[in-house]
Amino acid sequence: MATLVGAPWMRIRFCPEVAPPFLRRSCLYCRSKGIQDFRRIRTFSVSAKNGGEEGNVRVRFAPSPTGNLHVGGARTALFNYLFARSKGGKFVLRIEDTDLERSTKESEETMLQDLSWLGLDWDEGPGVGGDYGPYRQSERNSMYKEYAEKLLESGHVYRCFCSNEELEKMKEIAKLKQLPPVYTGKWANATDDEVQEELEKGTPHTYRFRVRKEGSLKINDLIRGEVSWNLDTLGDFVIMRSNGQPVYNFCVTVDDATMAISHVIRAEEHLPNTLRQALIYKALGFPMPYFAHVSLILAPDRSKLSKRHGATSVGQFREMGYLPQGMVNYLALLGWGDGTENEFFTLEQLVEKFSIDRVNKSGAIFDSTKLRWMNGEHLRVIPLEELTKLIGERWKSTGLLTQSEGPFIDEAVQLLKDGIDLIPDSDKALSNMLSYPLHDTLKSPEAKPILDDKLAEFSASLIAAYDNGEILSALEEGSAGWQKWVKSFGKSLKRKGKSLFMPLRVLLTGKLHGPDMASSVVLIHKAEICGIVAPQVRFVPLNERFKMLRQLDWEALTKDKPLVEATTAASN
Repeated sequence: MATLVGAPWMRIRFCPEVAPPFLRRSCLYCRSKGIQDFRRIRTFSVSAKNGGEEGNVRVRFAPSPTGNLHVGGARTALFNYLFARSKGGKFVLRIEDTDLERSTKESEETMLQDLSWLGLDWDEGPGVGGDYGPYRQSERNSMYKEYAEKLLESGHVYRCFCSNEELEKMKEIAKLKQLPPVYTGKWANATDDEVQEELEKGTPHTYRFRVRKEGSLKINDLIRGEVSWNLDTLGDFVIMRSNGQPVYNFCVTVDDATMAISHVIRAEEHLPNTLRQALIYKALGFPMPYFAHVSLILAPDRSKLSKRHGATSVGQFREMGYLPQGMVNYLALLGWGDGTENEFFTLEQLVEKFSIDRVNKSGAIFDSTKLRWMNGEHLRVIPLEELTKLIGERWKSTGLLTQSEGPFIDEAVQLLKDGIDLIPDSDKALSNMLSYPLHDTLKSPEAKPILDDKLAEFSASLIAAYDNGEILSALEEGSAGWQKWVKSFGKSLKRKGKSLFMPLRVLLTGKLHGPDMASSVVLIHKAEICGIVAPQVRFVPLNERFKMLRQLDWEALTKDKPLVEATTAASN
């Protein structure tokens, strides 16, 4: 709901939570009025009707292609997408590329790729088309000029011939008087002859919008509630620069109106722009959309999230191995919730649950740790076949394995997946399983109780079982054969439970902790016989592990001598 108050000559009213009807091109043009007629009009009323009806909602995401897609922008796009889909409406993508010096085609293409990767497919926009195009601002200049001329004819806009030096002097004077740095209106009441004289001289000029000096604007923001501004803080503002290029607030108003946008959901940093845009809407006779200003995403120190806090763009997180499902789920929770304790949502579930009235107006903290956890939750519900393909290709591309598929990879993914939050985590998980840090483990304080439990005697029995072929025969039969042998081996040593499995884990894997030991040992054996591990990987096969066990000086270990020296002496 928006109302200009305190100025009876200009009043804008809107019914809450209703969307304006679709605009047709034939009714986009307001009738020209002379400046005298404009000043005599006391009251303006514009109402939006039929709000909330399925299919009447049209929202847009309008990024500027001057860099990467920030997570804040991605969340704004997501909220627009969810609102449109939940209402059966349209999600429009518009590229705001009027900043010709900074806008690049590469940036635009990257943004489109990132949005597609997130699954936020747009109904109208670049690559899709639509009835309200073109969808790049750089291709809409003729339209902006046409509407600027209409405002000039109606008296809402006038030509301003002030130089940059004059404008700077106005700011300095206002600062000395402790007044807002607003335009003084030097050319607001110039005569036709004065204007014509400057035009004939070729003096550069801008188009300035006339702003009433009294009154205020109030809007009912769908997230923030009532927000108001005093008009006397604004001053007459520029809508067209002296080089003929339109200013942002003019472009976006014309675009949103001519594209029949019903709800503008955008970042709170755009909230101050609403004042100028509301005045332009009214002057052109356009219905005003409903506004919803989403809070900023903050860093853990509650400052605005920036590059100094680490990765901030969607592309960076994609390169780090995050899943689009995890990113979408986490971004949705930055300022929104369905009112339950549930935090796991698919995109389809978000569409079903989303409502704008549950978006929080306070800033949301970006927590990288929670994002990683969220990604892991989504990774673990991916169908195993799909996950195996992703990880297998990863292992081959990073040079860990020489193949990307096969029985070894199937079993390795099945074993390691629960300890992986990001696809790249699988590299470390596999490398750890193939490694054999026995020396470091035995030197650790945590290993002392195992050492003291006659680990030397246990090791001798294990070496004997390997030498007589028992272990290899059991491993050939897979996990079932291994489990059967372990039970028999424990019985022969009169050990079971922790006193059996902890020494086995330490001696065979070189670690105190890790994934299922039986599956790990079977996979180590398979890696050895199938030759799938790349040569540069520090893989220690079983035969090398037992060789190291034979060389250990157990007496030196129990006397707390440096293990490296003891092992070297044993080797010599």
